[in-house]
Amino acid sequence: MFRGMFLAAGDELTRQRATDVDDIKAGLLRILLGVKEQDLTDIPPESIIITENLTPSMTAALNKNNVRGIVTENGGRTSHSAILARALGLPAVLSVPDAVSVMEDGMKVIVDGSEGIVIAEPDKETQQFYIEKQAAFAAEKKLLADYAGRPTVTADGKKKEVYCNIGNISDAVTASEKSGEGIGLFRTEFLFMKSEHAPDEELQFETYKKAAQLFKEGSVIIRTLDVGGDKNITYLGMQSEANPFLGFRAVRYCLENKELFRTQLRAILRASAFGCIKIMVPLVTNVSEMRQVRQLIDEIKCELEAEGTNFDRNIQLGAMIETPEASMIADLLAKECDFFSIGTNDLTQYTMAADRGNPQVSYLNNVYEPAVLRFIRHIIKCAGEEGIPVGVCGEAAADPMMTPLLLAFGLDEFSVNPAYVLRTRYNISRWTKEEADRIADVAMTFDTAEEIEKYLKMTIIK
Repeated sequence: MFRGMFLAAGDELTRQRATDVDDIKAGLLRILLGVKEQDLTDIPPESIIITENLTPSMTAALNKNNVRGIVTENGGRTSHSAILARALGLPAVLSVPDAVSVMEDGMKVIVDGSEGIVIAEPDKETQQFYIEKQAAFAAEKKLLADYAGRPTVTADGKKKEVYCNIGNISDAVTASEKSGEGIGLFRTEFLFMKSEHAPDEELQFETYKKAAQLFKEGSVIIRTLDVGGDKNITYLGMQSEANPFLGFRAVRYCLENKELFRTQLRAILRASAFGCIKIMVPLVTNVSEMRQVRQLIDEIKCELEAEGTNFDRNIQLGAMIETPEASMIADLLAKECDFFSIGTNDLTQYTMAADRGNPQVSYLNNVYEPAVLRFIRHIIKCAGEEGIPVGVCGEAAADPMMTPLLLAFGLDEFSVNPAYVLRTRYNISRWTKEEADRIADVAMTFDTAEEIEKYLKMTIIK
């Protein structure tokens, strides 16, 4: 039943949770049938793991020091296999058909995780090529290590910030360890999704407080509950919708369920006494929504003051810009907000009218589309004219080919997966504003995403 519920979800990330259920089921069957599990703790050195799926139980048993790469028959970019491989810091290639049956024990195999290539029984020339590539990768890793703990600055000394996207306190600890300067996106829906009922004010307060205390020198941007769409939380009693991504979700749901929303806002405001916390509202589509949220926050401030509870009276309120409508009225929204954060994943999906979970239209989900780039440039321009900072918390923030464009447009903050902090800081350090402007001026003259991407690859990827 639970496996079916996960598989019926609208997004790949949630569907992949079915892997957890399969893993538990397989473990129970092995116990009941007396089948001996393969011992991965004693795996030989220099091994490549070839499996249908990399499961959490396999990862727990793995002797990481003896593994050099992973190949799976199933899984996508956000699958458990991909997430676990990244956590292990190992090169992985996923969705390789018949990998288990085709590759045999004792074979020499090359796994190129950067290009998604698996080569069985390579010739000497190919082996030498990859030995040199591996050495270059190690040198780059050493180079990036020098950027740990450094401030983020461009080649001409302009200060920027590299923040992290997180879903829980464990992620926040990792972000701090990986040299993130703050939290650009705290996805609070995960706090709701892992519980059988809505988390109370105290639980939320303690969670947000811990995040704030981890980043005394930087901001922690907490996104209010982004429920609905591909995140259906059963106990909230949300009804099935024909088109959930365009339906009753995010801020729309919260403004109609004010007690739930008030509880979260009270917790955030109380936690703001322990660090620089900011509040970000998802899926904003008009000025009225921001005004309603601010009014609610003002009412809660009065309550807290009457109770004698400490909080940041100047807490900043911002909008997550991820719809074409919000992009078009960015100049109006900028007057209502203290900051913007651009969610490039959803902005691309909505701008191109293409479900990013549908492989048949995946070619349209391309941040290099001229319409998407024009929106990003327009949003940043409007924010700059109103004097408010703007960040990007979608995948584009960590894309090295997007870095000069975002710098040219005037982006202040890049929020990325903790694993990409150092690489992003390094990429930012490579560009002066003048050089970035020159790249952007040419890129924005092209008519198609393919032309823009080709130009950026030729110009940036040396």
